[in-house]
Amino acid sequence: MRPRVLFSVLGLLAAAAFAASLAVGPADVGPGQSLSALLRDDGGPLTIVMREIRLPRAILGALVGASLGLSGAAMQGYLRNPLAEPGLIGISGSAALGAVIAIHTGLAAAFALALPLAALGGSALAVLLILLLAGPRGSSMTLILAGIAISALAGALTALVLNLSPNPFAAYEIMFWLMGSLADRSFSHVWLALPFILAGGLALLMTARGLDALTLGEDAAQSLGIRLDRLRLLLVGGTAAAVGASTAVAGAIGFVGLVVPHLLRPFVGARPALLLPASALGGATLLLLADVAVRVVLPTRDLQLGVLTALVGAPLFLHLIFKTRREFA
Repeated sequence: MRPRVLFSVLGLLAAAAFAASLAVGPADVGPGQSLSALLRDDGGPLTIVMREIRLPRAILGALVGASLGLSGAAMQGYLRNPLAEPGLIGISGSAALGAVIAIHTGLAAAFALALPLAALGGSALAVLLILLLAGPRGSSMTLILAGIAISALAGALTALVLNLSPNPFAAYEIMFWLMGSLADRSFSHVWLALPFILAGGLALLMTARGLDALTLGEDAAQSLGIRLDRLRLLLVGGTAAAVGASTAVAGAIGFVGLVVPHLLRPFVGARPALLLPASALGGATLLLLADVAVRVVLPTRDLQLGVLTALVGAPLFLHLIFKTRREFA
């Protein structure tokens, strides 16, 4: 498929998913009336709902989905591993650990933005540890091993915090947050995450030329003038900023960064430079549609977004595995 056609289709799908996220909700109000209340300030409660609840939720859905899809495509391109995803290098787990500590210590209750700030601090600490363990000129395998070690440590510490929770209500709050959600988010969360996601996304897009060259191998990429140490720094830093900020405001949401690049790779001819922006649009579309489904499937229950993406993403990924097996059989 031609890139212009692909990006036009993905852009339209993302725009339609964004509009659906704005129009769909538990209130018994038609889409036309909802969008009209968003554009016209009549001072009514529907305008407040649209501008203060649904709009920041839709914006965050697009930002978080785009950052997860883009990070997944960049990770798979750099590591040349179709199983790579943003959580592989421990960024998501470390950000989640920071948020869990904020909940456990009571900081999240004392200060509204303590939870996302603690999650951002956890992701920053993970970056420092990864760069320290992998070394300035470590290979991609060293990066994977360092990420797995940090991810395992973050998971163990998160379990320890859960085990030491002072009461079941604190443990419930931690588990509820770890499932991932966009509910009850405000523009404060948008403004907090936006600069990190934009900076991280820009850093990941800057890896496009290097990832294309890496398809020929590390030696060939270096002969083409690609500095692998700089490429790795952009990848780790960009993933930490984008995914860390996303986890900080939305919790742990899996499978988006793993599945979306797989779905779109056949349409870009396996070119990482084209797959990066395509996965950003695809990730935004997928997460927005999943958030709409959360509100439609069980409107009276707290179905968490991360649970739904896992329920949809796992079978889809299994299908892709069997499809790949048949192709190489």
